[in-house]
Amino acid sequence: MAKAGDKSSSSGKKSLKRKAAAEELQEAAGAGDGATENGVQPPKAAAFPPGFSISEIKNKQRRHLMFTRWKQQQRKLAAKKKLKKEREALGDKAPPKPVPKTIDNQRVYDETTVDPNDEEVAYDEATDEFASYFNKQTSPKILITTSDRPHGRTVRLCEQLSTVIPNSHVYYRRGLALKKIIPQCIARDFTDLIVINEDRKTPNGLILSHLPNGPTAHFKMSSVRLRKEIKRRGKDPTEHIPEIILNNFTTRLGHSIGRMFASLFPHNPQFIGRQVATFHNQRDYIFFRFHRYIFRSEKKVGIQELGPRFTLKLRSLQKGTFDSKYGEYEWVHKPREMDTSRRKFHL
Repeated sequence: MAKAGDKSSSSGKKSLKRKAAAEELQEAAGAGDGATENGVQPPKAAAFPPGFSISEIKNKQRRHLMFTRWKQQQRKLAAKKKLKKEREALGDKAPPKPVPKTIDNQRVYDETTVDPNDEEVAYDEATDEFASYFNKQTSPKILITTSDRPHGRTVRLCEQLSTVIPNSHVYYRRGLALKKIIPQCIARDFTDLIVINEDRKTPNGLILSHLPNGPTAHFKMSSVRLRKEIKRRGKDPTEHIPEIILNNFTTRLGHSIGRMFASLFPHNPQFIGRQVATFHNQRDYIFFRFHRYIFRSEKKVGIQELGPRFTLKLRSLQKGTFDSKYGEYEWVHKPREMDTSRRKFHL
């Protein structure tokens, strides 16, 4: 009888420990929920099942590790509660919240960063290959084509791009080399050539060549989404000339790439169409989106994606038109030499 009593007392102690641990975890979860409501992000709660006690872990090292994590979590919650009370006590005199460190705001400074007020930059813009487009002396005319024997997904992407870019025409390669296509484009007054390459029935590359004298940019293409694959998309775009947004092209190289994209669109957008094409550069990845917007009030704007969407990453920039054998390259991406730091960007 005495042994049975000892067992019942030991099991009762274990159940009390479980209840105490469960109550502490519930209190921690409740404190975390309150912090979220007030705009402070709580730490991740320990993934313990209800009624679980750390003392039940048989492995000593694992038990010590889990107990240390739980104690750290309790200290963080206590520190956040204390900071919150101090800010409430100070009111308007409270110091501003610290800006979180990100890869973008910790970017390594690039010497080629463009200053809008620089006279040398202004002179280069007035004399480069795209000056006539920005002066509205030349209207763009775009030829869109594909690699040899394209599959349906690549063809549909070309057709949808032609509805985004005004005055663009889709032609099929039919086995012609690019060196033969470029003289024909120049003879027919095309100003730009876009070639979409594919691999395993998926678009994976884009070549943008400015005619007649270049430059030519080669991009890696990824994350392609056609219109039917976009959730809650709007109706098909109209024939109005869209607005264009170029974001975060800050270096001399990025400035050149941005002007290449801008020269694809006429510089007299029809605002009645409420359509906008966006090229957003973030960490050397160029995200393309096409939206329609509507002003709901003086302060609120609603946007609706029309598609298609894709992501580009610059591989090389070549002087002149496309020439893979004898072409002179202004810039080539070399991963082993250039990607030594995550905070170093080139566009």
